[in-house]
Amino acid sequence: MRPKDRRRAAELSDRLSSFAQTVRPLPGIAPAENRECLIEQMLESVHRVAFARCLLDLDLSPRRADPNDELFDPLKAAVLSLRAGDMEEAFWLVFLFVHFGKNARAGWRYVAEIYGGLGNGQPWNWRRVSQSPAGFRAWLDANLARIRREGVPGGFGNHRKYESLDANSPNGTGAAVETYVNWVAPPRTHVELVTEATLLESGDPYRAFDKLYRSMDAVARFGRTARFDYLTMLGKLGLAAIQPGSTYMEGATGPARGARLLFGVDASQRTLDQWVVQLGSILSLGMQEMEDSLCNWQKSPAVFRRFRG
Repeated sequence: MRPKDRRRAAELSDRLSSFAQTVRPLPGIAPAENRECLIEQMLESVHRVAFARCLLDLDLSPRRADPNDELFDPLKAAVLSLRAGDMEEAFWLVFLFVHFGKNARAGWRYVAEIYGGLGNGQPWNWRRVSQSPAGFRAWLDANLARIRREGVPGGFGNHRKYESLDANSPNGTGAAVETYVNWVAPPRTHVELVTEATLLESGDPYRAFDKLYRSMDAVARFGRTARFDYLTMLGKLGLAAIQPGSTYMEGATGPARGARLLFGVDASQRTLDQWVVQLGSILSLGMQEMEDSLCNWQKSPAVFRRFRG
């Protein structure tokens, strides 16, 4: 553990003890190994959130934005689009980053081949897909066999492992893309969408986040985790001046299990969320770090393990 992390770990330990003594018991970390493991997960989450922000300052190769290149990375491509002044493409790439995720074996293959139009010279960028989401669904349907071809690793990321490439079902990628386009509602832009939400909430970043989060109910297959990941990433990349004011525990699985283990009470998800917000304030940790660390901690409460989405 780095010296800076050791200092932060000691501070987190002291604040956890203070919270447990003066606010609410934390029986889940009574065993020393559980406490140490949770603190390590919190530090890991801090680093993970900070990394996304650090991308804005990294020297990125233009190959990262080429879906036909083995170095393609949709999140880094979003940063490159942002630097080029194409904020609409940056928003779209963040959506694709979240919808597909990174597969443990196949990496970014699904998003690269679909975004790149299978290398046909007509990528499914935001300009094209926003003009014809039905055309995208037709193209996807016609090319499903090629994308799913045998002998080549494929698949969605861990958080998206139950998703489907299907073009025509109400729960497949075709529906997810078309309903996302409808949510943005061109010719309205992503920037205008976010600006409207922010103005309606008087510039409050927490309420604007909540407004956008609730409105994303209209996007197929974008449940609690996907919305949270998408909107928090917009905030980290500076695409939207929004922040989560809670962990949005309602509808959660892993974070809720982590919170119940920590507090030692089978409370409602709403109550757990309130307690986690309270604890996060004491620990000086954001809601994304709290949500992420609790989710990962409950998978292995006594032994630290690194997890990737």
